Amino acid sequence: MRTALLVLVCLSLIFATASAQGIVVPGDADGDMIVSDEELEQAEKSFDEGKITSEQLEEIRHIHDHYPITIVDSANRTVTIYKPVDSIIPMVTWSYEPVWLLGAQDKVVGVTTDAQDTEYPWFDGIEDKPAIGTYKELDYEKVADLHPQLLIVGPALIVKRVDVEKLESLGISVVALSFNNQETFDTEFRTLAKILEEDELAEDFLSWKNGHLDQIKENVLGIDRKVRVYGEWTYSQWCTSVAGSSGLHSLIITSGGENIAGNLSISEGSTVLYVDPEWVFKENPEVVIFSAFGDYTGYTKDSYENAEQFVSEAYNRIGLKDTDAARNSKIYLIDGKCVETVRGFIGDYYLSKWLYPEKFEDLDLEDIESIHKEYFEEWLGVPYQGIWAYPLASA
Repeated sequence: MRTALLVLVCLSLIFATASAQGIVVPGDADGDMIVSDEELEQAEKSFDEGKITSEQLEEIRHIHDHYPITIVDSANRTVTIYKPVDSIIPMVTWSYEPVWLLGAQDKVVGVTTDAQDTEYPWFDGIEDKPAIGTYKELDYEKVADLHPQLLIVGPALIVKRVDVEKLESLGISVVALSFNNQETFDTEFRTLAKILEEDELAEDFLSWKNGHLDQIKENVLGIDRKVRVYGEWTYSQWCTSVAGSSGLHSLIITSGGENIAGNLSISEGSTVLYVDPEWVFKENPEVVIFSAFGDYTGYTKDSYENAEQFVSEAYNRIGLKDTDAARNSKIYLIDGKCVETVRGFIGDYYLSKWLYPEKFEDLDLEDIESIHKEYFEEWLGVPYQGIWAYPLASA
């Protein structure tokens, strides 16, 4: 009697079991979201009886062998994935390139307007994806309609703006990954790769990326006196980065520089700090680096006009114009995606060349562009173009 009942339950629920979280796991008959040995045996029997297809059986067997997967995300949350992820919404702007690098772009069922209109309009097919709000605010109704298995959000938004409980009640797994800091990127990338079952591809990419990064680190290792650097974002004057807070700080440190704001404190929950122009003047940075957002650099740019104008105006700003950086013509601009994202190592090449030209005398613009092109065309699968730094690195 017990066996007969189990057969009936399995047949009726094998592809329609919904847990309390709303997650449907093929082959799970008792609602615990796990395919047990007994449930797998029942699925095999159902296949033998012609009640399920070989593809359905293979899916159940795969889930039995490889799931659940448990990860700890960047908000220190433990998240369990119960079946292969076939639909994703990246809410974090800097998660788009990692998703594409792992070959999961076809799994993206919805995108932010930021990614679609401003940051990644050059991704093939992204213009046809449904918009689900911005990187700050979700359209919950639209997300519910699309019903992705995975939503990638920023760690800060988990606390401030994302209703995780509401999303999980719809059967959507919410994972916090930022991808905006070189110090944590590899860990986050491996986490995403684990979720997507692309661990080998992730390790291949990280080996390639870190091989280039190691060359930079070796060249700047043991520098007696580090060049003092002030970093700022183009969208907000006197907004700078302190230790551990963003990719801008990581860029300066990895390139062998000393962030003049590195030891300053920020308020809890913040990632930036506003400083006084007089403080910057007194600190007298030797190099100023801007992380560019806006119409200065990027994939679709073919003119240096806006970047040149921005840098020219920076030389005349009170607080900067009388620093060593201005006097010695060492104010530079790097596209934000080569600072805040997976491509931080490209920004490292530019900045290390500017900081220590004698240590990188064999590195020229063509070398940097060749590496950047390889990233685009061999890893991202996108033709290389654009303007990414100003003024250009030179021998």
